[in-house]
Amino acid sequence: MTQPVCLTIAGLDPSGGAGILADVRTFAAFGCFPSAAVTSITFQNTVGVFGAEHQSAETVRRQVEPIIEDYDIAALKTGMLPTREVIEETAVLIKRMPSVKLVVDPVVRSTSGFDLIDDDALRSLIAVLFPLAGLVTPNLPEAERIAGFKIGSIDDIDKAAAAMQAMGARNVLIKGGHSVEANIGDGKATDYLFEGQTRHLFSADHIDTSATHGTGCTLSAAIIANLALGKDLPDAVKIAKAFVTEAIRKAPMLGHGHSPINIR
Repeated sequence: MTQPVCLTIAGLDPSGGAGILADVRTFAAFGCFPSAAVTSITFQNTVGVFGAEHQSAETVRRQVEPIIEDYDIAALKTGMLPTREVIEETAVLIKRMPSVKLVVDPVVRSTSGFDLIDDDALRSLIAVLFPLAGLVTPNLPEAERIAGFKIGSIDDIDKAAAAMQAMGARNVLIKGGHSVEANIGDGKATDYLFEGQTRHLFSADHIDTSATHGTGCTLSAAIIANLALGKDLPDAVKIAKAFVTEAIRKAPMLGHGHSPINIR
């Protein structure tokens, strides 16, 4: 049996909790072969992000091109894409893989509140990558920034998803980890998958913990790993949701801020 290859194009978190290190650990946990390209070297730990050195579009191309010329990439996720030039180059590379399953995780801000993408890059991300993606996976703050309005109810979540689909996203997963703080829903951590015109809900008990570093990266990586393994989209999201919930529950509680989760 050929091991499916998953590729992540995202930022490097040297502390290991988020970004491509979280992605490759997640791919491996599901039995997929991991590959990765770095878009930005961030300077961070569990307490915060202290800066970043963004890579050029040419550097990203020189990382990705040899991989896709050699491997048959089953599924691909994008994470932190910090500049318009990197986003446009990433789109060119993705178009060379017409059958790849693509998940776009629109990473715009770190858990600690550090802005990872400017408005020009975000506009490019929406215009260039949303139409290519099989799934876009914003959390609530990201969905608010993309949709352009405050989300305070389930009806607002529906409207935000519709807005993103109007921008070109075929399917949208609005992650509900922030919904408890926003007093949305029934107090559970509920993710909302809009598969075309169908809404699926995936709920788990809210875990009161500071171990939230890398949860979004891990979720999107788990989704594409399961898509690479042949799962359909709702099943892939369901499995990924359960995986992340358990990883939060068993977090190692490292560092002095938001601990990474237990990816294994």
